[in-house]
Amino acid sequence: MPIDEEVTGDELDKEVKQELMSLPKTLAGDVAKNLVMVARLLDEEPEQAYGYAKVALRLASRVPSVREAAGFAAYGVGKYAEALAEFRAARRMTGLQHLWPVMADCERGLGRPEKALAMAGEPEVQRLDKAGQVEMRLVAAGARRDMGQADAAVVTLQSSELASNSVQPWTARLRYAYADALLEVGREGEAREWFAKALEADQNGMTDASDRLAELDGVEFIDALDEEAEAEAEGEGKREG
Repeated sequence: MPIDEEVTGDELDKEVKQELMSLPKTLAGDVAKNLVMVARLLDEEPEQAYGYAKVALRLASRVPSVREAAGFAAYGVGKYAEALAEFRAARRMTGLQHLWPVMADCERGLGRPEKALAMAGEPEVQRLDKAGQVEMRLVAAGARRDMGQADAAVVTLQSSELASNSVQPWTARLRYAYADALLEVGREGEAREWFAKALEADQNGMTDASDRLAELDGVEFIDALDEEAEAEAEGEGKREG
Protein backbone atom coordinates (compact mmCIF):
# COMPACT_ATOMS: atom_id res chain seq x y z
CA MET A 1 0.00 0.00 0.00
CA PRO A 2 1.30 3.51 -0.84
CA ILE A 3 2.93 5.53 1.95
CA ASP A 4 2.40 9.32 2.01
CA GLU A 5 5.58 11.04 0.80
CA GLU A 6 6.11 13.06 3.95
CA VAL A 7 5.89 10.04 6.27
CA THR A 8 9.29 9.02 7.64
CA GLY A 9 8.42 6.78 10.58
CA ASP A 10 10.02 9.19 13.04
CA GLU A 11 6.51 10.39 13.89
CA LEU A 12 6.05 7.39 16.19
CA ASP A 13 6.32 7.58 19.96
CA LYS A 14 9.71 6.87 21.48
CA GLU A 15 8.46 3.64 23.10
CA VAL A 16 7.25 2.24 19.77
CA LYS A 17 10.49 3.13 18.01
CA GLN A 18 12.35 1.38 20.82
CA GLU A 19 10.39 -1.81 20.17
CA LEU A 20 11.13 -1.63 16.45
CA MET A 21 14.87 -1.57 17.14
CA SER A 22 14.68 -5.35 17.51
CA LEU A 23 14.14 -5.52 13.74
CA PRO A 24 16.65 -5.03 10.91
CA LYS A 25 16.91 -1.32 10.11
CA THR A 26 15.21 -1.37 6.70
CA LEU A 27 12.39 -3.58 7.96
CA ALA A 28 11.93 -1.39 11.03
CA GLY A 29 11.59 1.65 8.78
CA ASP A 30 8.93 -0.02 6.64
CA VAL A 31 6.96 -1.13 9.69
CA ALA A 32 7.22 2.32 11.25
CA LYS A 33 5.82 4.01 8.15
CA ASN A 34 2.87 1.63 8.02
CA LEU A 35 2.16 2.25 11.70
CA VAL A 36 2.17 6.00 11.08
CA MET A 37 -0.36 5.49 8.28
CA VAL A 38 -2.55 3.47 10.63
CA ALA A 39 -2.52 6.29 13.18
CA ARG A 40 -3.28 8.89 10.51
CA LEU A 41 -6.24 7.06 9.03
CA LEU A 42 -7.76 5.24 12.00
CA ASP A 43 -10.48 7.80 12.77
CA GLU A 44 -11.42 9.03 9.29
CA GLU A 45 -10.60 6.09 7.01
CA PRO A 46 -10.72 2.96 9.17
CA GLU A 47 -10.80 0.52 6.25
CA GLN A 48 -7.56 1.96 4.87
CA ALA A 49 -6.01 1.98 8.34
CA TYR A 50 -6.90 -1.71 8.62
CA GLY A 51 -5.07 -2.38 5.36
CA TYR A 52 -1.87 -0.71 6.58
CA ALA A 53 -2.13 -2.53 9.90
CA LYS A 54 -2.28 -5.87 8.09
CA VAL A 55 0.90 -4.97 6.20
CA ALA A 56 2.68 -4.08 9.45
CA LEU A 57 1.43 -7.28 11.05
CA ARG A 58 2.73 -9.37 8.16
CA LEU A 59 6.14 -7.73 8.51
CA ALA A 60 6.52 -7.77 12.30
CA SER A 61 3.97 -9.88 14.15
CA ARG A 62 6.27 -10.30 17.16
CA VAL A 63 6.35 -6.60 18.01
CA PRO A 64 3.77 -5.68 20.70
CA SER A 65 2.99 -2.24 19.26
CA VAL A 66 2.24 -3.81 15.89
CA ARG A 67 -0.20 -6.26 17.47
CA GLU A 68 -1.83 -3.41 19.39
CA ALA A 69 -2.14 -1.25 16.25
CA ALA A 70 -3.63 -4.22 14.38
CA GLY A 71 -6.10 -4.64 17.22
CA PHE A 72 -7.27 -1.05 17.09
CA ALA A 73 -7.52 -1.16 13.30
CA ALA A 74 -9.65 -4.31 13.44
CA TYR A 75 -11.74 -2.75 16.22
CA GLY A 76 -12.28 0.32 14.03
CA VAL A 77 -13.90 -1.76 11.28
CA GLY A 78 -15.98 -3.90 13.64
CA LYS A 79 -13.87 -7.05 13.44
CA TYR A 80 -14.15 -7.63 17.17
CA ALA A 81 -12.95 -11.24 17.34
CA GLU A 82 -9.82 -10.33 15.40
CA ALA A 83 -9.28 -7.21 17.51
CA LEU A 84 -9.64 -9.18 20.73
CA ALA A 85 -7.09 -11.75 19.56
CA GLU A 86 -4.57 -9.01 18.73
CA PHE A 87 -5.11 -7.19 22.02
CA ARG A 88 -4.64 -10.42 23.94
CA ALA A 89 -1.41 -11.10 22.05
CA ALA A 90 -0.09 -7.60 22.80
CA ARG A 91 -1.00 -7.99 26.47
CA ARG A 92 0.77 -11.35 26.70
CA MET A 93 3.90 -9.82 25.19
CA THR A 94 4.05 -6.82 27.50
CA GLY A 95 2.22 -7.86 30.67
CA LEU A 96 0.55 -4.44 30.65
CA GLN A 97 -3.14 -3.91 31.47
CA HIS A 98 -4.01 -0.73 29.51
CA LEU A 99 -5.90 -2.69 26.82
CA TRP A 100 -8.28 -4.27 29.34
CA PRO A 101 -11.20 -1.81 28.73
CA VAL A 102 -11.10 -2.12 24.94
CA MET A 103 -10.84 -5.90 25.27
CA ALA A 104 -14.01 -5.78 27.36
CA ASP A 105 -15.67 -3.61 24.72
CA CYS A 106 -14.76 -6.21 22.10
CA GLU A 107 -16.72 -8.71 24.20
CA ARG A 108 -19.68 -6.33 23.94
CA GLY A 109 -19.18 -6.14 20.19
CA LEU A 110 -19.28 -9.94 20.04
CA GLY A 111 -22.63 -9.94 21.85
CA ARG A 112 -21.21 -10.99 25.22
CA PRO A 113 -22.03 -8.09 27.57
CA GLU A 114 -22.00 -10.43 30.55
CA LYS A 115 -18.33 -11.17 29.86
CA ALA A 116 -17.56 -7.44 29.58
CA LEU A 117 -19.27 -6.84 32.91
CA ALA A 118 -17.33 -9.65 34.55
CA MET A 119 -14.09 -8.09 33.28
CA ALA A 120 -15.07 -4.81 34.96
CA GLY A 121 -14.82 -6.60 38.30
CA GLU A 122 -11.45 -8.23 37.73
CA PRO A 123 -8.25 -7.20 39.62
CA GLU A 124 -6.76 -5.89 36.35
CA VAL A 125 -9.02 -2.83 36.61
CA GLN A 126 -7.28 -1.71 39.81
CA ARG A 127 -3.99 -1.63 37.91
CA LEU A 128 -5.33 0.77 35.28
CA ASP A 129 -4.57 4.49 35.42
CA LYS A 130 -7.44 6.93 36.02
CA ALA A 131 -8.25 7.25 32.32
CA GLY A 132 -8.37 3.47 31.98
CA GLN A 133 -10.65 3.10 34.99
CA VAL A 134 -13.06 5.70 33.58
CA GLU A 135 -13.00 3.86 30.24
CA MET A 136 -13.79 0.62 32.03
CA ARG A 137 -16.73 2.29 33.77
CA LEU A 138 -18.05 3.46 30.38
CA VAL A 139 -17.76 -0.05 28.98
CA ALA A 140 -19.49 -1.55 32.03
CA ALA A 141 -22.36 0.93 31.73
CA GLY A 142 -22.68 0.06 28.05
CA ALA A 143 -22.80 -3.62 28.94
CA ARG A 144 -25.59 -2.93 31.45
CA ARG A 145 -27.58 -1.17 28.73
CA ASP A 146 -26.93 -4.05 26.32
CA MET A 147 -28.50 -6.33 28.92
CA GLY A 148 -31.54 -4.09 29.30
CA GLN A 149 -30.44 -2.82 32.73
CA ALA A 150 -30.81 0.90 32.04
CA ASP A 151 -31.19 1.96 35.68
CA ALA A 152 -28.07 -0.01 36.61
CA ALA A 153 -26.19 1.78 33.81
CA VAL A 154 -27.06 5.11 35.42
CA VAL A 155 -25.74 3.94 38.78
CA THR A 156 -22.59 2.50 37.19
CA LEU A 157 -21.64 5.92 35.79
CA GLN A 158 -22.11 7.75 39.08
CA SER A 159 -18.61 8.31 40.41
CA SER A 160 -16.20 10.84 41.83
CA GLU A 161 -14.95 11.50 38.29
CA LEU A 162 -18.48 12.36 37.16
CA ALA A 163 -19.05 14.64 40.15
CA SER A 164 -15.75 16.48 39.74
CA ASN A 165 -15.72 19.99 38.26
CA SER A 166 -12.23 19.35 36.93
CA VAL A 167 -12.15 18.85 33.14
CA GLN A 168 -10.06 15.89 32.07
CA PRO A 169 -9.67 14.23 28.64
CA TRP A 170 -12.44 11.77 29.52
CA THR A 171 -14.86 14.26 31.13
CA ALA A 172 -16.99 15.06 28.07
CA ARG A 173 -17.51 11.41 27.18
CA LEU A 174 -18.35 10.44 30.75
CA ARG A 175 -20.89 13.24 31.15
CA TYR A 176 -22.38 12.46 27.73
CA ALA A 177 -22.77 8.77 28.57
CA TYR A 178 -24.46 9.68 31.85
CA ALA A 179 -26.85 12.08 30.08
CA ASP A 180 -27.71 9.43 27.51
CA ALA A 181 -28.34 6.84 30.24
CA LEU A 182 -30.57 9.29 32.13
CA LEU A 183 -32.56 9.94 28.99
CA GLU A 184 -33.11 6.24 28.47
CA VAL A 185 -34.74 5.91 31.91
CA GLY A 186 -36.98 8.92 31.29
CA ARG A 187 -35.13 11.51 33.42
CA GLU A 188 -35.21 14.11 30.65
CA GLY A 189 -34.59 17.21 32.78
CA GLU A 190 -31.46 15.73 34.34
CA ALA A 191 -30.35 14.42 30.95
CA ARG A 192 -30.55 17.92 29.49
CA GLU A 193 -28.46 19.25 32.37
CA TRP A 194 -25.75 16.64 31.79
CA PHE A 195 -25.71 17.07 28.01
CA ALA A 196 -25.06 20.76 28.72
CA LYS A 197 -22.23 19.82 31.09
CA ALA A 198 -20.81 17.47 28.47
CA LEU A 199 -20.86 20.25 25.88
CA GLU A 200 -19.12 22.57 28.32
CA ALA A 201 -16.25 20.08 28.68
CA ASP A 202 -16.12 19.04 25.02
CA GLN A 203 -13.35 21.25 23.66
CA ASN A 204 -12.53 19.00 20.71
CA GLY A 205 -16.00 18.08 19.47
CA MET A 206 -15.75 14.43 20.53
CA THR A 207 -19.49 14.19 21.16
CA ASP A 208 -22.68 15.45 19.54
CA ALA A 209 -23.88 16.95 22.81
CA SER A 210 -24.93 20.19 21.09
CA ASP A 211 -27.20 18.27 18.71
CA ARG A 212 -28.70 16.26 21.57
CA LEU A 213 -29.41 19.48 23.49
CA ALA A 214 -31.04 21.04 20.45
CA GLU A 215 -33.16 17.92 19.99
CA LEU A 216 -34.34 18.06 23.60
CA ASP A 217 -35.14 21.76 23.20
CA GLY A 218 -37.12 21.12 20.00
CA VAL A 219 -34.72 23.04 17.79
CA GLU A 220 -34.64 21.86 14.19
CA PHE A 221 -31.62 22.60 12.01
CA ILE A 222 -32.12 23.18 8.28
CA ASP A 223 -29.32 22.19 5.95
CA ALA A 224 -28.49 25.29 3.89
CA LEU A 225 -27.46 23.17 0.92
CA ASP A 226 -30.75 21.27 0.98
CA GLU A 227 -32.61 24.56 1.24
CA GLU A 228 -30.83 25.93 -1.84
CA ALA A 229 -31.51 22.74 -3.77
CA GLU A 230 -35.19 22.89 -2.86
CA ALA A 231 -35.45 26.53 -3.97
CA GLU A 232 -33.69 25.69 -7.24
CA ALA A 233 -36.06 22.81 -7.87
CA GLU A 234 -39.07 25.03 -7.25
CA GLY A 235 -37.66 27.60 -9.69
CA GLU A 236 -37.24 24.98 -12.40
CA GLY A 237 -40.78 23.78 -11.81
CA LYS A 238 -42.14 27.29 -12.34
CA ARG A 239 -40.13 27.73 -15.57
CA GLU A 240 -41.45 24.45 -16.93
CA GLY A 241 -44.99 25.54 -16.11
